Amino acid sequence: MSISHAPPDSHKADISPKSSSAASPPKLDLEPIVPTSSRRTRVPRWLRRTSGPLLLLALWQVLSSTGVLTADVLASPGRIAEVARELVADGSLTSAMGTSLQRVAAGLLLGSLVGTGLALVSGLFRVGEDLVDAPVQMLRTVPFVGLIPLFIIWFGIGEAPKVAIITLGVTFPLYLNVYAGIRGVDAQLIEAGESLGLSRWGLVRHVVLPGALPGAMTGLRYSLGISWLALVFAEQVNADSGIGFLMVQARDFLRTDVIVVCLIVYAFLGLLADFVVRTLERLLLQWRPTFTGR
Repeated sequence: MSISHAPPDSHKADISPKSSSAASPPKLDLEPIVPTSSRRTRVPRWLRRTSGPLLLLALWQVLSSTGVLTADVLASPGRIAEVARELVADGSLTSAMGTSLQRVAAGLLLGSLVGTGLALVSGLFRVGEDLVDAPVQMLRTVPFVGLIPLFIIWFGIGEAPKVAIITLGVTFPLYLNVYAGIRGVDAQLIEAGESLGLSRWGLVRHVVLPGALPGAMTGLRYSLGISWLALVFAEQVNADSGIGFLMVQARDFLRTDVIVVCLIVYAFLGLLADFVVRTLERLLLQWRPTFTGR
């Protein structure tokens, strides 16, 4: 039986290159995808942020003009603006603001040093946590306003009790946030630093403190808010100067317009302080990308 063989060239694959005349694939027109968060809105953001307060101010003016809000209950925005100009013109408001800012600055500085120092001792050392954390947790549950009579007995009726109240109000929020920031540092980062040969101080400086910085900045923002709250109470107890002293005088004479002016000044100073801290936070935490909303 004979087996026929095909020609040797019949099974060869055609591996010759394609001719240059072959049609090239069609080109696709690609359009870049723009994230929703980066698209510009029609309404500017500054206008959206100011629309709420402006609407509230307009409603306030309408209620005052129609007689729903009488002057003895709440003065109109126009009257408050006039009183504010008078207080600025005679220098009483600027002098009171300067005195209040000095008290807040002193209390904030002392409270930051005490709160941060206790948090470092308690967060970095187990012995420090055993000795410090329990007393701090007990003291922070005591209302600092209730300690005003005790501070007056201890420090008298001068500036010391006022600064002490602000210091106490600032200390605990800063302590809690710095302590939580230290203990919230990833343990793998500590192991990586040790594998790189960092000493204990090197770990604290290059790993622990940068990792705890976001919590510290949050605690500072909380502390600033509480410092103004503590100042309101401090300046209404045996005070002869400051924004709180103006409020006490206005209360005695039933001047709601002066009281509202002082409250607006408190709010403005608190907002300005928060803006400063947020700016500092953006400068110090540039390495941490965060979600900014959509």
